Amino acid sequence: MNLIFEIIDKTGRKIHLSKERWSHITTIHSEMNNYLEQIKQTLIKPSKIVPHEKENLRNYYSYLKHRKHPEKYLRIIVKYLNNHGFIITTLFVRDIK
Repeated sequence: MNLIFEIIDKTGRKIHLSKERWSHITTIHSEMNNYLEQIKQTLIKPSKIVPHEKENLRNYYSYLKHRKHPEKYLRIIVKYLNNHGFIITTLFVRDIK
């Protein structure tokens, strides 16, 4: 599998971002090209982790106060299989949900 990165998150679990997912994310949300390091940092030190309505999904959030846009929260949706996570998508949102 071609990976952009693999890290250990705040909860001690491995999470990876594949090249395929990164291509998908940056095609839909082109502004994410400039936020790869913040994505990693959000997984390591999130402001908040919220269980998703669907099973085995978690939303990781960080607040980027210097961002000149009303959507200041970076949201990363991670899916877990066998205690290993992978990023499904990432985007900016106004609020933690």
